[in-house]
Amino acid sequence: MSDRNAAARQRPCRPALPMDSSVFFKLVRVVNLTASPFSESIGKAHRLSLNEWRVLLVLANHPGVAASEVAALTGLDKMSVSRAIAALARQGRVVRTLDATDRRRMLLRPSAEGGRLYERIGVPAKERECKLFCGIGEQERERLGRTLDRLIDNLVAADGRGG
Repeated sequence: MSDRNAAARQRPCRPALPMDSSVFFKLVRVVNLTASPFSESIGKAHRLSLNEWRVLLVLANHPGVAASEVAALTGLDKMSVSRAIAALARQGRVVRTLDATDRRRMLLRPSAEGGRLYERIGVPAKERECKLFCGIGEQERERLGRTLDRLIDNLVAADGRGG
């Protein structure tokens, strides 16, 4: 009896996690495939990380939100959001103002430079989105959107996060 056979018999038999058929793994793959070109081209050209872009995207669409709301809208952890906001502020891409109703909160919005950057990057981002959804009809996209909203709600509830 070889050592290899003995080792194989001693290992507990565990079912393999399905990778190729896993919807979860496919979602991760879609995120990775869409993020990679950003980092390689747009991010480098504009000295912008993917998390910074995600934060800027939220701020452009929801000006005047606090960092905690950015975290909830992106699904990023608070530390990642904080780092992204700090980097954007150092580069003059975001403006922080004190919340008049709660002086402990900072409200965020893109600066003029941040707005220009959002506009420049938004065009290739929209082109990428069109490529992603090429051949997928409006009804199918809407159904996918509703399904993703349910997945997000499930995770927010399971993790006890506000969302």
